[in-house]
Amino acid sequence: MRGTALVALGSTVALLVSGCVGAGSGSGADETNENADAQEFTWWHNSNNGEGKAYYDQVAADFEAETGVKVNVEAMEHQSMLTKLQAAFQSGDDEQIPDVYMSRGGGELAAEVEAGLVRDLTESSADTIGTISNFTDQYTVDGKVYALPYSIGLVGFWYNKDIFAEAGITEVSPSPTIEEFNGYLDKLKAADKTPLSVGAGEKWPAAHYWYYGVVRECPYDVVETAIESADYSDPCFLKAGEHLEDIIAQKPFNKGFLTTKAQEGPTSASGLLATEKVAMELAGHWEPGTAGGLTEDGQVPDFLGWFAFPTFEGQGGNPVDQMGGGDAWSVSAAAPDAAVDFANYLLTDEVQQGFAERDMGLPTNPTATDSLTNETLAQLIPVRDGGGLTQLYLDTRLGQSIGNAMNDEIALAFAGESGPQDIVDAIQSAAEAEQ
Repeated sequence: MRGTALVALGSTVALLVSGCVGAGSGSGADETNENADAQEFTWWHNSNNGEGKAYYDQVAADFEAETGVKVNVEAMEHQSMLTKLQAAFQSGDDEQIPDVYMSRGGGELAAEVEAGLVRDLTESSADTIGTISNFTDQYTVDGKVYALPYSIGLVGFWYNKDIFAEAGITEVSPSPTIEEFNGYLDKLKAADKTPLSVGAGEKWPAAHYWYYGVVRECPYDVVETAIESADYSDPCFLKAGEHLEDIIAQKPFNKGFLTTKAQEGPTSASGLLATEKVAMELAGHWEPGTAGGLTEDGQVPDFLGWFAFPTFEGQGGNPVDQMGGGDAWSVSAAAPDAAVDFANYLLTDEVQQGFAERDMGLPTNPTATDSLTNETLAQLIPVRDGGGLTQLYLDTRLGQSIGNAMNDEIALAFAGESGPQDIVDAIQSAAEAEQ
């Protein structure tokens, strides 16, 4: 359950570094924290409905029973949480900043570290980090770990197997070519089925299509070089936009997709998939849990299947590379030590197994991966761990100032008001402005 916050954190960095964060800023486990003896702390998360919310409430209650430390839990819709989180950071007020909160890594986390907002967990969470070390790279800044990833997954197409069958699609490739994918679209439209939903009203779900075009056309090292050099002149970025343009031209999306929300309510992109109004949606590993929270009975739909974003003939990227990322728990700089203990607790075998059993995501603790009950979700594990590279969501990887400019331009492309070169130009201009 991801998104792009509406307030750019980068604009607040200078203010916060100048002294607005509290005495716990940048503290490690053995440094003095003025709140070290606090008997309560706050935890913000985005599992705000269904079984996921109930489970996290129980996890907090179990921790309270074991430690005597009260956990003040706030469960919010994802985009609302991000907006509220950025507003708290911008305020520089320790009382407004949650003690434990979700991090998405990449450029966003680097900005938080620079601003002194987040606690270094390298020593205080050493045992936990050792367990999940395969997934901590994107949460590491200057060799130190600032967030503990609890779910790392992939974006792909979640589809309704029943609707596919009704449209005469009897064989679905786990990694289709673009020709096969276009065939699915044609058969679905011929059967009077809406092929796709997209929450373009929140921009980032639409932007995923362009991100995946980049994964398919740009080798991983080309993307990293472009980011480091702020030079997006490689033609692979233009090709990504051309692939996006081709998909949009087929008009496969739900009515009103330009204003559709991502995950909030039955008319959102996820809601339309959950209530069987569309055949598929490009979404991440969170989709079964999100869809389950949007059905009448609150259960994960048993009709969901999954396949990877299509490949293209002659593409420049490795066909086994994917796009995705994950969620991690960060601890604010001024948080009490009990908050660090809780972040570690959230990565324990028992808690991660419960997380997996409820299909809330793809756990990073290896003892929990066999606990996934949804077979479709479980099939992402070997894809994730199968040797290909996973490109982090580009808006997260680039940071908010560049990422927001990119997503804005991609949204305009969905509206027919922008094109492949415009997207590249928007990213290039934002990257140059940030230098």
